[in-house]
Amino acid sequence: MDEQLLIMLSIMQGSGILAPVLFILFHVVRQFMFIPVAFVCMAGGMLFGSILGTVYSMAGLLLLSALFYFIIRRIPRTHQKLMNIKHKWFGAHTKMTVGQIAVLRLIPFFHYQLLNLCLLERRPDFRGFMKGSVATNIPLAFFYTVFGEYITQFSPGIGVLIVLALFILFYMLREKIVTVKWHDFFSHKSL
Repeated sequence: MDEQLLIMLSIMQGSGILAPVLFILFHVVRQFMFIPVAFVCMAGGMLFGSILGTVYSMAGLLLLSALFYFIIRRIPRTHQKLMNIKHKWFGAHTKMTVGQIAVLRLIPFFHYQLLNLCLLERRPDFRGFMKGSVATNIPLAFFYTVFGEYITQFSPGIGVLIVLALFILFYMLREKIVTVKWHDFFSHKSL
């Protein structure tokens, strides 16, 4: 994984004026190379600086979210697999808030597309989905682009404390009311 990231970074550095376009497209391609979003955002900070790195990361993440919105409904098996993962991790009736999704995006190895699916459940129309995507991707892009260099210097204990703080924040931002439909509450599952 590190070799793939280094190769892509060296290609972008040598591409001159096309570097921002390649970087934005790399956000879309990175998921097929199993490179976490946090690493790409950190690389954007190193390549373009804090401000431009954040802007280019946001553009790439929003492009990725828009592609997800239009493609996920056309691939029912993948949609169902993501739903099964969501039900296993969060429960069948859980609808996460936009704040919770934003916090979970800050955890480096959390499944990005699963969080897009949770956002899609919360905001099913394209405009609402993209607004939610902007709101949940800004902290991710800003945090890892600006503070990426310092995060790598943290001790493991500090890293664990940061992740624990994010989980506490996730819990505090939860939706306090869950609505279960009548037929879901009284459904009989076959063994």
